[in-house]
Amino acid sequence: MKQNLFKVLVLAVMIGSLSFPNAEAQKKEKIILDTDMVEVFDDGIAMMMLANTPSIDLLGVTIVVGNTWVPEGTAYAIRQLESIGKASIPVIPGIRQPIYPNRFETIKNERILFGIGDAYVGAAGYEEPKSWQAVYLQKYGSEPTVRPLDIKAVNFIIDQVKAHPGEITVIAIGTCVNLATAVRIAPEIVPLIKRVIYMGGSFFRPGNTTPTAEFNWWLDPEAAKICVRTPFKEQIIIGLDVCEKISFRKDRYKEMTDIIKNENIKSMMKRNYLNVKFIENPNYVHYIWDVIAAAIMIDPTLIKEEVTRYVDVNSQFGFSYGQAVAFDVNQPIGCRQARILLTIDEDRLWAMIRKYCSEF
Repeated sequence: MKQNLFKVLVLAVMIGSLSFPNAEAQKKEKIILDTDMVEVFDDGIAMMMLANTPSIDLLGVTIVVGNTWVPEGTAYAIRQLESIGKASIPVIPGIRQPIYPNRFETIKNERILFGIGDAYVGAAGYEEPKSWQAVYLQKYGSEPTVRPLDIKAVNFIIDQVKAHPGEITVIAIGTCVNLATAVRIAPEIVPLIKRVIYMGGSFFRPGNTTPTAEFNWWLDPEAAKICVRTPFKEQIIIGLDVCEKISFRKDRYKEMTDIIKNENIKSMMKRNYLNVKFIENPNYVHYIWDVIAAAIMIDPTLIKEEVTRYVDVNSQFGFSYGQAVAFDVNQPIGCRQARILLTIDEDRLWAMIRKYCSEF
C-alpha cells in the first residue's frame, strides 16, 4: 500500500513538472524605455529591437526632451511602432524642459566660454513644434492610428513601478529629467525599481558636446546627478567609453537600409540625417549609442569589459558642467556605485542589429 502511494506521488510530481514549466524561465523582462526619440538610428532602432524581442515586455515608451522636442519624439515613436505592428505599446509624453531654469538660453554663451566638442545641441538648436499631431501630419502626410496615453510620463513611471515591484528596468537613453522627477515625487519607488540602464556620460574619454561632457548628461546635468545619486538596486552606464569604440560607417548604414523590408522604416533610413552625412562625406564616421542599451538588455553576455565605480555628475556651472566622474575611493558624500561598460562584443552586436533590421 505504501509503495503504491509512493508511486502515485512520484507520478503526480512528474505530471506537474511537465504541465507547469518553470515560471521564472517564462517570465518576461519588464521595461520602460525613457527616450528623446528620433527616427530609426539611434533611439528608434533601440525601441523597435525591444518591442520585437519575445523575452521583453515593453510596458511603455516615455518621451523626454533631448535630441528632439517631446512633440517630435512622441510622433516618431508612434509612427515607428505603428509601422512594425506594435502600436499597442503605449507612448507617453514627458517633461519638455531640463531642470535648470532657462537652460537652453545659457547654451550659446556656455559653449563660447567653455569650448565646443561637436556643434550639435539637439532640441536646444531650434523652435519647439506646436504639437505631436502637427509633427506627425507634416512628416508622414496622414493621421495616426493611435494616440499617446493621456497621462504624464512621470506618473506612468511611478504607477508602473508600483504595479510591478522589483520587476521593471528603466532604460534612460535621453536626458534624465523624467526619471529624476519621478524619484523626487515618489521616493518610495526607488527600492521597487529592478535596475536602471543609462546611455549617458563619458568617464575616461573626452566629451562629444563640450570638451568634458557627453550630450545627454550635458543637456540636463542636474537631472543626471539626481539619478546616479539615487540608491537604485543596480545602475549600468553606457557612456562614450564604450560607444566610441564602435564606429558606424557608410557601408554599414547601407547594409542596414537594404535589409529592412518595411517601406516606412526604409524611408526613414533614406531620409535620416546620417544618410545625408554619408552622401556628403563617404568617409564620415558615426557611432551608435542607444542601441547598445537595448542590446545588452536583450543579451547581457554582449558585455566583455566593465568596471564598478562610485559615479557623479558635475552640476556646477563652469568648464566641466555636465561632466561624468568616477571614483575608486574617496568619493563625494552621496555618490552611488554603478557598472560602467567599457567593451562589448562588437561582432555579435552588429549581428544582432542585422537580425532585427531584417525583421522590420
